[in-house]
Amino acid sequence: MLNLTHLHTLVEVLRLGSFTAAGNRLGYTASAVSQQMSALEKDTGMRLFVRGARSAQPTQAAHAMGQHALKLLRDAEGLLAAGAAASEDAVRELRIGAFPSAATFILAPVLETESWQELGARLKISIGEPSAVVPGLRAGGELDTALVYQVGETGLVLPQGVSRHWLGEDPFRVVVPASAGYRENQPMDVESLGRLPWIVHLRGSSDANVADAVLANAGLHPRIAASSDDFNATLRLVAAGHGAALVPQLALTARPEGITVVQVSELQLSRKLLLLSAEDGPANLTERLILACKALLPAV
Repeated sequence: MLNLTHLHTLVEVLRLGSFTAAGNRLGYTASAVSQQMSALEKDTGMRLFVRGARSAQPTQAAHAMGQHALKLLRDAEGLLAAGAAASEDAVRELRIGAFPSAATFILAPVLETESWQELGARLKISIGEPSAVVPGLRAGGELDTALVYQVGETGLVLPQGVSRHWLGEDPFRVVVPASAGYRENQPMDVESLGRLPWIVHLRGSSDANVADAVLANAGLHPRIAASSDDFNATLRLVAAGHGAALVPQLALTARPEGITVVQVSELQLSRKLLLLSAEDGPANLTERLILACKALLPAV
């Protein structure tokens, strides 16, 4: 009999490229991964890796077995899920990945709604940026669904069998320190805005590149006072008078005092909010989550 744990480890080794990386992902040492692969070779009578002094290269047999192992692992999960669904004592669970603002201002309120609590289901949440959570939706992965965003036309590379569900738009807002002397939603011209220092999104990410392009197209080349990949930290810095920033509306749900939102007609940017679902996830719970998110978002 084949050990499903060993097959799962094989899949991760092939996906990540080394025993060490697979071990870090699964919580094993590299030595434990090597022992599992040796056991799998013994069980199958196949040579799966050519081992060297510092590396182990997968054979064609390993790649072929890994491809079929994905389907076998998915079928095994389906078997267990079917058994759990038939059990009266089973706790229904939806495994979801979400970016930080979505976890705070969408998922947390959804969990508190009476309609979700009546389902008797629970969410198992993994928090991370889209690039970190999307791989978990692959067949046999650790996620059933994911809340992600897409800025402009930047692409999201999705695993096979993953569906997109549009939830809404999350427009970006220009925020300045209250000490700048502007009223809420007061128009502000680009020249005045350009005289303020700026807190920008951390360089290198696709959304940061799009935001930079929007600023440049408006003729705005601000002096950068800080770079941040956390909008909560950005808002705190704006409130402290450190500079202006461009932040999504969702992040302003619980904004600190000392911030003013201004209207700058030349700066128009929005991000799409999407829910991604794996084909082997619990469809009923996913549909209920989509409805709950859409009901909440207009009020956000």
